[in-house]
Amino acid sequence: MKILKPFLVCAALISFAASGLAQGVTAGEKVKESGLITGRSGENLTVKTNDMGNITVVLTDDTKVEQPKGLLKVRKTDMGMAVLVPGLAVQVEGVGDANGRVTADKIKFSKESLKIANQIQAGLTPTNEDVQANKEAIEANKGAIASNQSAIAANKGAVATNEQEIESVDKRFSELTDYETKATVTLYYPVDGSALDEKQKAELADLAKKAGSFQGYLVQVAGYTDSSGNAAYNQELSGDRAENVVSYLQQTGNIPMRHIVAPGVMGETNPVASNESAQGRAENRRVVVKVLVNKGVAGQ
Repeated sequence: MKILKPFLVCAALISFAASGLAQGVTAGEKVKESGLITGRSGENLTVKTNDMGNITVVLTDDTKVEQPKGLLKVRKTDMGMAVLVPGLAVQVEGVGDANGRVTADKIKFSKESLKIANQIQAGLTPTNEDVQANKEAIEANKGAIASNQSAIAANKGAVATNEQEIESVDKRFSELTDYETKATVTLYYPVDGSALDEKQKAELADLAKKAGSFQGYLVQVAGYTDSSGNAAYNQELSGDRAENVVSYLQQTGNIPMRHIVAPGVMGETNPVASNESAQGRAENRRVVVKVLVNKGVAGQ
C-alpha cells in the first residue's frame, strides 16, 4: 500500500508570500478570470491568473461554488468552500472592492481540476495522464463555451503551467513552514465509531472559541483509523469521523465553512502507535483538529 504523506489537509496550505504579491482591482470593477489557487488564509484566496497576475479573492456567505456537469456544462453541482484549496484551477466571477480585492460571487472548477488538487492534498504528484486529461477536457468544451474566448484562453494557460505549479506548490506544502499551529485537539474513537460523545463536543467547542480569537485562521481536520478491517472500509470510516467533526464545528462551533479546509480522509495511514496491540489501535482511531494561522498574518 502507498503511504500518504502526513497531514493530508495540511498539504492544502501555502502562504501568500510564497506565491507573490497580489494585484489590485478597481472598486466596482467586474471580474471574470481563470487561474490557479496558490494560497489561502481564512476567507481569502490568492489566485494566479494570466491576465491580471495574482489577485486576492474574498469568499463570503453568498459566494457560490460550482462544478459544471454534463457535456455542455449547463448543469451544475453546488460544492462547499472547503474544496477551494491550493492547486485547484478555477474561474472566478466577482466585483472589485475598495481594498483592491475581488469579492467572489461565483467560483467554478472542473472535475478534472478537483482531482488534481485532491492529489496534491494527498501528497501525491499528479500523473502526466491526469494533466493531459484536464487539457483534453478544456479542448472538448471549447465549442460549448465559444462565447467566452478570453476565459478559455486564460484557463488553457493555467492548465499549461499546472504541472510546474503543482511541483513547486507540493514542495512547499510538504515543508509546512508557513503556518503556525495555534491549538490542537485529538479525539479518540471506539472500534467502528464515528459519532461524537459529550466530552469530544466540549473539546471542540473550546477549540472553536480559541479559533475565533485569531485573524485569518484555518481549521484542519484529519480522520484516521486503525488497521482493522479492509482499506476501503477504513477510508470511509475515517471520512465519517472527519465529516462529523466538521459538521459540529460549523453548526455548533459557529465556524464558517470558508475557514475549514477540505477534511482529510486518511484511513489507516500514518499510525501514531503499533496496530499490533489493543492500546496502539486505540491511539490510531482518532481525528486530529488544528487551528492554523499564516505566519505572515500572525506576525502582524
